Amino acid sequence: MKRKLIMALLILVCVLLQATVCPMIAIGEIKPNLLIILTVSFALMRGRREGMLIGFFCGLLTDIYFESTLGFNALLYLWVGYFGGYFYRIFYDDDIKTPILLISICDLGYGIVQYLFRFLMRGRFQFPFYLGRIILPEVVYTLILTIICYQIFYRINRGLSLSDE
Repeated sequence: MKRKLIMALLILVCVLLQATVCPMIAIGEIKPNLLIILTVSFALMRGRREGMLIGFFCGLLTDIYFESTLGFNALLYLWVGYFGGYFYRIFYDDDIKTPILLISICDLGYGIVQYLFRFLMRGRFQFPFYLGRIILPEVVYTLILTIICYQIFYRINRGLSLSDE
């Protein structure tokens, strides 16, 4: 019960930070994706099931707060959590290289899917422009934030794991 409460609080805090702090630290309208970091980090540390649950609730709160289409981001973040959870067994928690690589792949995939469904379906075919000006800078900015946030999430997970025993 304690784990669920702390995870719900962590998801809520990350969504609030994404909505309030990330726009203030945006560079040229490019902001880091804190929710991808949270979802992939816990998927790596806890497995597919936990990654999917965290991803679903991160996406659902994103849909409620930012979007008009309910469920689109919930589904995307759920897939991100599922994909990240595949690396649970071959991952060492204290190694930062795997989370950085996986978060960059997931953020890149997230940006491409966002482009496909939000812009390409409306007839906007400027993918190279979108990739170079929005997706890749967001990936780089998210990776910079990953170095800080992953350490925090790792310590929270380790504290929760110790309290479970």
